[in-house]
Amino acid sequence: NNKKTFEIIMLRSATNNIYKVCKQSAFTRNFGTAEKKGSILSAWEKSCYHELDFTINEEATVYEAVERFAAYDIGALVATNTKGELTGVISERDYVKKVALLGKVSKETKVKDIATRKANVITASADESIESSMEKMMTKSIRHLPIVDGENLVGIVSIKDLIKEVKADREKTIKDLSEMALGKGGATF
Repeated sequence: NNKKTFEIIMLRSATNNIYKVCKQSAFTRNFGTAEKKGSILSAWEKSCYHELDFTINEEATVYEAVERFAAYDIGALVATNTKGELTGVISERDYVKKVALLGKVSKETKVKDIATRKANVITASADESIESSMEKMMTKSIRHLPIVDGENLVGIVSIKDLIKEVKADREKTIKDLSEMALGKGGATF
């Protein structure tokens, strides 16, 4: 039921590593009810992560992950195995706490050695609400949340993405109520 179309753009970093970027306009997905307004997928589709290859092989070095954090201006990547399956999440916090503060060498440390392992990764289902996802993130003090559809990795969002979505929804509600109060109509509830 999933339909994926990617237009791949290649980027080269300052150290000549190549990264894939998926052009958002070329990406389509059919999740039925998961596409409804207020779902985690609607927030992901508007986030910077939607346009990026947000995964990194667990065998890559932490240096490669940090390079991508800087190149994409993001704070986390989903670690995957050679089959593309989620094995963990690596964040800037992981780098600071598990590499920099311990004096480890990022070019010699593997992503799998510092990433939060799959068993401990908090995820959102593809049809989960933004509110439910935010509650998980606040309760667990995490800033990034992978999105899954069963066992399949779909995307990842940051708390910033979700806050933007909630803010936009509230602004629309205020606008609609104001128009209704002024007799302009057009409110869509």
